[in-house]
Order: sequence, then structure tokens, then C-alpha cells
Amino acid sequence: MTEITRVPIQPIAKGSLAKLWIGVLLAVLLGAGLAWSAMPKGVRVDVVREGAGASPSKTDVIFVNYTGRLADGTVFDQSRDVPLPVEGIFPKGSPLPLGQMIPGFAEGAVKMKKGGKYTLFIPADKGYGDKGQTDQQGNVVIPPNSDLTFDIELVDIMPEEDFQRRLQVLQQIMQQQQQQQGGGAEGAGRPMPPS
Repeated sequence: MTEITRVPIQPIAKGSLAKLWIGVLLAVLLGAGLAWSAMPKGVRVDVVREGAGASPSKTDVIFVNYTGRLADGTVFDQSRDVPLPVEGIFPKGSPLPLGQMIPGFAEGAVKMKKGGKYTLFIPADKGYGDKGQTDQQGNVVIPPNSDLTFDIELVDIMPEEDFQRRLQVLQQIMQQQQQQQGGGAEGAGRPMPPS
């Protein structure tokens, strides 16, 4: 008959099992912490409908239709159609100079293409940070440390210089219209000089 070598099983020392489970739990928590810290915390752009045109640079003016929301879904801002007195000077949409926008908005906008629709997620540190944003009456519009979400349709893109030039043309046209309206009104109330 063959003999099998026996290995005696040693008893587990008191408290060793608890230490083993604590070690396993710490390893799981460490792994979860590393995975969480590796998650992207920057600006994120989700494509709703890909555009086919060019992408803006950080110095361009973009024309957009947008809605801005807080994390709880509260709308804090949205674009409005601005009826311009002269058609053809500016494209439709609200003009937003990227050089004057919060860092996260400009960072996300350069990843978009003309004609597309996007959802832009901006973490608080790339938005209004720990200061938040108030309106002219002092009411809190964006609370401190708020993450922001924008639904954006990028209608058109224009270089800043072109935008400024067109703005000057628009101002000149408006001044001429005011002078014409004012000039006609000035002469209408005066009596005619005797001949």
C-alpha cells in the first residue's frame, strides 16, 4: 500500500482572519479610489448631431442657440433671438466671443463644428468656481462650486476682427437711421419762414 504524506493544518492565529478581511477591504477601497481619480474631470463634449463645418478657435466669435443648466436641471441662461435692424450683417444665433467666455465654455467650443448640436459639461473649476455668479440685482444665478451643462447648436463662426468690423458697420447704419428719423421730426414741427 502506498502511503500519503500528511501535512498538518496549523490553526489560524487569533485575529488573523479579521486582519485578512481588513487587508482585502483596503485593497478594494484603494482600487476604487484609483479608478475614481482616473475618471476625467475636465470639460466633456457629447455630440448630439455632428457638424460638418469648421471648428472655432479660442479667439473667434461663435453664433449659437443654447440653454445653460445647473446639475439639478435648473435653467440659468438661454439664448434669445436678437432682432437686428439690418439683415445680413450677422448670422442668426446669439454671438458669444470665446475670448470672453468662462474657460470651460471656450475649451469645449473649440471641439465643436459648425452646424452641429452638442451637450457641453463644465466642472465648477472651469466655470464660475467657488464664487458663483449673481445678476445685476445681486441674486444668485449660479451657486458657488456648480457644475454646468449647456445644450448648444453651433450656427456659425466668425473671426473676432470680422465681428468687430461688422459691429462698427451696424452702429454706423443705426446712427444714420436715427439721424434720418430725427432730421425729419425736427423740420416737421417748425413753421415755414415767410417768403
